[in-house]
Amino acid sequence: MVAAASVVVAVGTATGMMSALDERRGADEARPRVTDSPRPGTKPVTPPPSSAPASAAASATASVPPTPKKGPATPSATRATNGQRRAAPSGRLYRHPDSQVLEWVRAHPDDPRAALIESRIADQPAAVWFADHDGATIASRVRVVTAGAAAQGRVPVLVAYAVPGRDCGGSSEGGAPDLAAYDAWIDGFAAGLGSGEVVVILEPDSIAQADCLSAVERAGRFASLARAGRVLKAADRRARVYFDAGHSAWNPAARQASLLRQAGAASAASSDGIFSNVSNFHRTADEIAYDRDVLAALGGPAGLGAVIDTSRNGNGAPPDGAWCDPAGRSLGRTPTLDTGEERIDAYLWVKPPGESDGCRGEPGTFTASYAYDLAR
Repeated sequence: MVAAASVVVAVGTATGMMSALDERRGADEARPRVTDSPRPGTKPVTPPPSSAPASAAASATASVPPTPKKGPATPSATRATNGQRRAAPSGRLYRHPDSQVLEWVRAHPDDPRAALIESRIADQPAAVWFADHDGATIASRVRVVTAGAAAQGRVPVLVAYAVPGRDCGGSSEGGAPDLAAYDAWIDGFAAGLGSGEVVVILEPDSIAQADCLSAVERAGRFASLARAGRVLKAADRRARVYFDAGHSAWNPAARQASLLRQAGAASAASSDGIFSNVSNFHRTADEIAYDRDVLAALGGPAGLGAVIDTSRNGNGAPPDGAWCDPAGRSLGRTPTLDTGEERIDAYLWVKPPGESDGCRGEPGTFTASYAYDLAR
């Protein structure tokens, strides 16, 4: 599940990927070289009623939780971490120049949808995904993105997506052949980070969706994730690494926190906190409440925070639980490192809007009609 965003950058996405286009692209669809893409259909839309506490069981379309307390008003605000004050992410997010949506806009200047798609989607920064487990090239591919961001004085968002047993053998199966190969891949990933600020989304679904693994396999995966966090943060002291918390209608907060703790997410040496709602549709208010519950149950340094994927959650999740390019969805809050919300470090577009889940176009491909519907 890898496509190349340039000759050296291979990127993918959980239900979408920023990728190079081949000569076959048409006016409505751009095709990456590889199209298998993770689908959020393996995630339950609502957790089992008997297992979820009220704070975790509220669906995206149910009542909105109370307005959270306001946090620091500026992106340079600091939080306590192990008795020390540590800066939250600062600056402006990086827009990678080789995204599918930018390629489509450049190729279709006369399309009547182009102006809206450009202004509402292409002009916004989105995450860059790395899903190819080729250890020989990962450092150079990461370096292309981090160096480009550093040259502009901006903060890139990188997604590491190569854990063995990815997607529990589902439509996004793949990843490194084993944990030793994965550890080596992470070493290469870390080597490409440089020394600037960077946000790393570490392995979407790897923790929330670990039930398919045996106890031994789960322990091995979690140990590798904890190691990955340590390696990434040791390589770049300004890197911020976030661990998988699923989303507000998946695991109850206490259970998710327990899993996260086993994967090293409560350790300042490995983690800066959690991410939620990747490639999903749950409302930002629900994710804020859920993430705070997870962080409270997780423990660890007071400086741990959360980032939320707001790329497609403007109208919340479909009431019927549809997950594959569902109709009636819209863009969520624009990406920012300045949320003004306590313990919420960023709103990000982890899933690039307009890249299909597989129903409006091939999985992971940019589809103009879908992007236009999200942007309207």
